[in-house]
Amino acid sequence: VFLIAACVSILAVALICIFLFANGIPAIGKIGVGNFLLGTEWRPLKEIFGIFPMIVGSLYVTAGAILFGVPIGLLCAIFMARFCPKKLYKVLKPLVDLLAGIPSIVYGLFGMLFFVTKLHWGYSMIAGAFTLAIMVLPVIMRTTEEALIAVPDSYREGSFGLGAGKLRTVFTIVLPSAMPGILSGVILATGRIVGETAALIYTASSVAKIPSSVFSSTRTLAVHMYLLSNEGLYIGQTYGTAVVLLVLVLAINLAARLAKTKLKQKQ
Repeated sequence: VFLIAACVSILAVALICIFLFANGIPAIGKIGVGNFLLGTEWRPLKEIFGIFPMIVGSLYVTAGAILFGVPIGLLCAIFMARFCPKKLYKVLKPLVDLLAGIPSIVYGLFGMLFFVTKLHWGYSMIAGAFTLAIMVLPVIMRTTEEALIAVPDSYREGSFGLGAGKLRTVFTIVLPSAMPGILSGVILATGRIVGETAALIYTASSVAKIPSSVFSSTRTLAVHMYLLSNEGLYIGQTYGTAVVLLVLVLAINLAARLAKTKLKQKQ
């Protein structure tokens, strides 16, 4: 039964990849790989289909969200796992679970009302990055907390026995040992960020240009796919964008897993 379940999961992923590549690669070939991937303009009426601005926008927004979200989520998880009083933990834990269950469109509405309107950042890349950073906090906090709890108590006891304090033990012994598990959380958070659309439409807008600053509007690959599928006029380009997005996610995951493997080997 377990083997059948595993095979069904692998088959589903394989079918998705085959379907996207079968429809996307011919579309990219008609446009030209260089023109499609490196083209800096998107003008469908003039038969110009360059998605390089969307690739750059996706990388910038993802990097910004990870840069803002990971440190905050990491410190919150350390507090909850090692320093939080039990009474306060009973209050914080359900709140973190509640954050994980909030729909992304609600995060987008909050980002629009707070970052875009209240802080006067406008529809910008930084507004989208901050909104996504808040959205992935529960994922990072959950996985980091579980990774910290999974570190054997003997590590901490040995550190205490050598005279190290609680804070030093956490940052020099427990945290490095839990780093592979923390990276797993970062991988999950990255996957959610790259594929997000609703939150970014409300905050980063959908301008198909390379952002010149953090306060410039931008369009990610996921938002680009959503807009094209809604129009229904450029289905081939939609599949081509899906292929690029899939390859980008696979590349990010592969890089993170290689880093995770190296960390395990060092330990």
